[in-house]
Amino acid sequence: MKKNRVTQRESAHARVRQAQGIFDSRVYASLHQLLALQHKASGFSFLPRQPLHSLLAGRHASKVRGRGLNFEEIRAYFPGDDIRTIDWKVTARTQKPHARVFTEERERPALLVVDQRIDMFFGSQVNMKSVTAAEAAALGAWRILDQGDRVGALIFNDSQIVEIRPHRSRKNVMRILQTVVEMNHALRADQAAPPNPQMLNRVLEAVGRLAGHDYLIAVISDFEGADDHTRRLMLRLSQHNDLIGVVVHDPSATDLPASEDMVITDGELQIELAVGTQKVRRKIAESVKGRIARLLAWQQEIRVPMLPITTAQGVAEQIRHLLGYAPRVH
Repeated sequence: MKKNRVTQRESAHARVRQAQGIFDSRVYASLHQLLALQHKASGFSFLPRQPLHSLLAGRHASKVRGRGLNFEEIRAYFPGDDIRTIDWKVTARTQKPHARVFTEERERPALLVVDQRIDMFFGSQVNMKSVTAAEAAALGAWRILDQGDRVGALIFNDSQIVEIRPHRSRKNVMRILQTVVEMNHALRADQAAPPNPQMLNRVLEAVGRLAGHDYLIAVISDFEGADDHTRRLMLRLSQHNDLIGVVVHDPSATDLPASEDMVITDGELQIELAVGTQKVRRKIAESVKGRIARLLAWQQEIRVPMLPITTAQGVAEQIRHLLGYAPRVH
């Protein structure tokens, strides 16, 4: 495994594209574009909006002494709760006992796992999946830094994994974003490295070696190559950490274009795929929808939030919708 650097050839391709301005922001992410997202990295936390007593409620309760106590919510009083936590005003108003809930504020290092494999170099509407993943990573990095926590990353493609250990500094965020941009700009249809679905499991194994306990881990990927081993690795990581899967997908995966024929190319070879018949369209749709459904089902099966992000909409708006602050009872 190569750490903390991309190959010289990939770096050269990225530098040439940036120097000559040869990129469309929908096809290749720019460092300027990811820096600008700092101003949109607000209005969300890393807990999806859920009912108070759902799977995710209270998920971030601290196991270690931290920087103080944060008021979390008011909920119904349960036998065994400390009587000192009763909120008498709410109790009087509702005629039912309610208690205040506090959580310990603590530092929580974070790791962003960012997929930049060739399979991510695809998009049919607004962005490539690789650009959507880059923007989601940038929003996450800026938000984590703003909260005062350390942020690191593992950025991977079909042949390598770059590890950037967590630090609490703008310099580290810049390093993460620059690495993402370099790997992103190295993507091209005629790249030498073949698709490597197994890299997803390799990077999750690397996360397991790097992360200790009580990390926030966000895996931003289309999860191409996900299998039973992926599921086991995700389950293992989630047992001692807060793990979130961000499933990047393109609308064409479930909604095929109206045309009867599609031309698919890898930059060298082309095939014409007839998708006009209902039978063929149905089989393709069922296959893709089944794969996405299996990924989303992990939320219930292994208690890991799997958040779908589409390439057809703005990333910041989707992140706020999925991870926006939940309303609290006052």
